[in-house]
Amino acid sequence: MKYVLVSGGVISGIGKGIIASSTGLLLKTLGLSTTAIKIDPYINVDAGTMSPLEHGEVFVLDDGGEVDLDLGNYERYLNVTLTRDNNITAGKMYMHVIEQERKGAYLGRTVQVVPHLTDAVQEWIERVARVPVDDTKEEPACCIIELGGTIGDIESGPFIEALRQLRRRVTKNGKENNFLHIHVSLVPVVNREQKSKPTQQSIKEVRSVGLSPDLIVCRCETKLEKYITDKIAMYCQVEPEQVLGVHNVPVTYRVPLHLEEQGLINTLKSVLDLDSLEIGPQNQEKGKGIWEKWKDITAPNLSPQEPVKIALVGKYTALHDSYLSVTKALEHACMACSRKLELVWVDASLLEDDAKAHAPADYQKAWHGMTSANGILVPGGFGLRGNEGMIAAARYAREKKVPYLGVCLGMQLAVVEYARNVCKITQAGSEEWEKHDGENVIIFMPETDRNKMGGTMRLGIRETHFQTGSEWSKLRAFYSTSPSISATTDAKVPLILERHRHRYEVNPAYIDRLTAKGLSFVGKDEKGERMEIVELKDHPWYVGVQFHPEYLSRVLKPSRTYLGFISASAGCLDDILANF
Repeated sequence: MKYVLVSGGVISGIGKGIIASSTGLLLKTLGLSTTAIKIDPYINVDAGTMSPLEHGEVFVLDDGGEVDLDLGNYERYLNVTLTRDNNITAGKMYMHVIEQERKGAYLGRTVQVVPHLTDAVQEWIERVARVPVDDTKEEPACCIIELGGTIGDIESGPFIEALRQLRRRVTKNGKENNFLHIHVSLVPVVNREQKSKPTQQSIKEVRSVGLSPDLIVCRCETKLEKYITDKIAMYCQVEPEQVLGVHNVPVTYRVPLHLEEQGLINTLKSVLDLDSLEIGPQNQEKGKGIWEKWKDITAPNLSPQEPVKIALVGKYTALHDSYLSVTKALEHACMACSRKLELVWVDASLLEDDAKAHAPADYQKAWHGMTSANGILVPGGFGLRGNEGMIAAARYAREKKVPYLGVCLGMQLAVVEYARNVCKITQAGSEEWEKHDGENVIIFMPETDRNKMGGTMRLGIRETHFQTGSEWSKLRAFYSTSPSISATTDAKVPLILERHRHRYEVNPAYIDRLTAKGLSFVGKDEKGERMEIVELKDHPWYVGVQFHPEYLSRVLKPSRTYLGFISASAGCLDDILANF
């Protein structure tokens, strides 16, 4: 097993996740099966209860694991399927050690951070690193380990010590080629001059805790100047070729190309002795094919692309990382449609009447941003704030025939809007809303826990079955090549497997009334009881899905739901379907 550790210094949010994912992708282009592990030093057991405005989106895996958003980057770049065990947190590891202590696993010894916690971390990494994650079903040859936060954080201490010990364990007895350490640092630009001092101090800090980086990746607003590269190499006691620069780029999918141009693949081969590994010719050809496709789809387009403007109407627009997978899915679909994405961020609360009275300028700007868009997307979320603005967006899209995609909450609010304004259930609302005394067309799912928050939603990969008679569905056309199952008749209907994260659902008691007025529930769960997809027939694209299709979107394989939405918004739906 070859390990690549990616750590960071100076500041957090510096791009370690993209650099870790890019490194993993370059290893895959060599035909090597590669997995990834993220270490988050916070005490939370998982990311499920964390605010998206503080930590970005919560990414959901097939097994229902609620994890850090960087695991979404790993899956998108490496085209792998990870599990909850691929995200290590301090809370998860302390809980693991304490549970072992309660079982008597330590035979009465005093349980300490060193060696018991650090040993547990190493054992966890070595176990998870060997779990197959791609369609080859082979044990991975390489494992990327990203250490969250920055070197020097108090909470990172036990993990840094564990990684120091791991490097020593896997490189002794003549196996020094089993571990490579990449340290990501910041090179700020002050008065148009690149500054190397923060990186020098960061390397000094990381070496003081027993780690010695093999490569230094410098994040900078502009392309790294040669004199800065040489200066960092001299003061950090490395060769200039061990210092790589990653400057700001319009699309992060080009980062692997920049790293490859600076010789990262050759460095990986040399330090990790990758040529000694047996790589089958089929895997080598597959790796080459991945790289060619990646370069082709992410290369700068010299001819101008038609823009497609999408209004994202959400609760958490103040932090764009709250919708990271959504924006990535939109990018993937736009690349497939040869369109340039113009994303308009609309705070849903600014579409409401309160904003009109108290912030009229913001109200006008929000409405202008939404009404000037080619398509309207309402993503997931929780709580009451901004819901009426989202409902207003759904109504505008329905009445003005603007392509609409509602995801999770966005689907539920489209149902509420339809119930109010078409079915004349004027007090229609959701059981989630406090002090709502009207008719709850959205209700709490009976099997979920009302009192315990963490890990109690309907999570992970679930089946959605298109219903008999839904052949007209535009969304169904995009899933026509999906596996089929027998319906209640002799006909075959497409089966969707998508990831979920919700604790509320459409109230079955209102289905007949909604259907009678033209709202079609074209997709349901495997029992035919839970509403999964709503769609309007006489509309360019009006679709709501209970699942989160963005979680399975990939650069080389965009989400079909998002592809349909973007192609409808761009006016090329028929062309995309013809070549699908």
